[in-house]
Amino acid sequence: MNALAPSPIEQHKRRAGEAAAMLVETGMAVGLGTGSTVRYAIEAIGRRIAEGAIDGVVGVATSVATERLAAACGVPLTTLADRPALDLCVDGADEVAPNLDLVKGLGAALLREKIVAAAARRRVIVVDAGKLVDRLGTRAPLPIAVVPFAWQVHLDPLRALGGEPVLRRDAAGRAVVSDDGLYLVDCRFPAGIARPEALEAALRARAGVVATGLFLGMTEAVYVAGPHGVEVRERPGP
Repeated sequence: MNALAPSPIEQHKRRAGEAAAMLVETGMAVGLGTGSTVRYAIEAIGRRIAEGAIDGVVGVATSVATERLAAACGVPLTTLADRPALDLCVDGADEVAPNLDLVKGLGAALLREKIVAAAARRRVIVVDAGKLVDRLGTRAPLPIAVVPFAWQVHLDPLRALGGEPVLRRDAAGRAVVSDDGLYLVDCRFPAGIARPEALEAALRARAGVVATGLFLGMTEAVYVAGPHGVEVRERPGP
C-alpha cells in the first residue's frame, strides 16, 4: 500500500525548509532550530553534505530532538563553547508579524533557540503561510519559560498584563519540562499583544522568568511557503 501523500501544508513546510537550506555554504557554522518546518531544512542540509555540495559545515542544535535529527541526517554538531559566533541560524516560528517579529516556543525550546539566534550573524525563519499574523498573540499563545520553584507566582501578574496563563501539561497531566529543566507557561492574549517590547520588559523583570517566546528585532529574513511557492520577506529598513 502506498503511503499517504503529504498534506499541502507539509508540502509548503518542505519547500520553505529546503529553500533556506540553500543558504548554507561550505565552512559555515549554523544554528539548527527546532520544529516541524526547520526539520526539512536540516534534512536538506544533510543531503547537500552527503552529495558533496557543501563541506566543513557544523551545526549547533537548539534541542535534544534537533541533536538527534542532525545526527541521523549526517550533519556534524558542535557547541557554542567551541564556535561562539555562528554564520547563520535557521529556525521556525509559531507566529510572524509584518515587521518579522516572532512568537516562538511551542516546541519547548525557546531558551536555547534565543541563545543560538543571538550568536548568529544572520537569522532566517522558515514557515508556512498560516503562521503570518497582523499582530503577535492572535494565533498562538506566548510561551514563557520559568523555573519550577513557585511557578504559580507568575499567574496573577500575567493576568494583570491582560493574559490568560496556563501551565503546559502533557497528555498525562504532568507539567511539561524543557531540556533545560524549565516549566512552560502558555499565555493567551485575546486581543493580541499590543506592545510586545513593553510586555517583554515586564516579563523579564520578574525573578523566575528565564525566557519568553517573543523574538523581537532578531530576524533578517523569513521564507514563507504557500500555494504559489516560496516568498522571501526581509526586515524593513529603519
